[in-house]
Amino acid sequence: MRLRLLGLVVVGLVFGALLALAILPGAREQLIARIEPLGVTSVGKASVGGPFTLTDHTGRRVTDKDFRGKYMLVYFGFTFCPDVCPTGLQVMAAALEELGPKAEQIVPIFISVDPERDTPEQLAMYVPSFHSRLVGLTGTPEEIQAVAKAYRVYYRKVKDEKSTAEYTIDHTSIIYLMDPNGEFVAHFTHATPVDVMVEKLRKVL
Repeated sequence: MRLRLLGLVVVGLVFGALLALAILPGAREQLIARIEPLGVTSVGKASVGGPFTLTDHTGRRVTDKDFRGKYMLVYFGFTFCPDVCPTGLQVMAAALEELGPKAEQIVPIFISVDPERDTPEQLAMYVPSFHSRLVGLTGTPEEIQAVAKAYRVYYRKVKDEKSTAEYTIDHTSIIYLMDPNGEFVAHFTHATPVDVMVEKLRKVL
């Protein structure tokens, strides 16, 4: 009887954990951040990425095919983000600098989840402060929704009285590494140490 009760408790705990990972914003990212430095990797092909049509920070319309032949480091965020986004972009930029000439094989990409404020003009002022080759992408709300869905990115407008726009954006903070064919290779978070990212990128390039 005790063994049966213990089994039910264990099953309940496992189910609860899986449910939390599925529905709680940030739960998956926190887990990834904890296991990533330990070198734990997943098995199988992740269903991440896909076709998109967006507008870059120069006002040019681009699609995912414009980046074929290059690896992509893709980060979703917004220019009014106070801390997490700048941290993630700084990690990306530092890793590219550390790679030296090999970094030319990688296109760093910042996709806005705040199309209301992040116009091409706003992105044009923002992205150069992190890296000269950083590409800023924005689009209509529908286009952003589509690309976020393809990359399994969560984002939601949240009321924020401290902001001049009276809102902020709660969002997934994951950096995706995509191969020259647009296929998912690996992921990092804004908390990934630069040396860890560089080591992984060197193995892939």
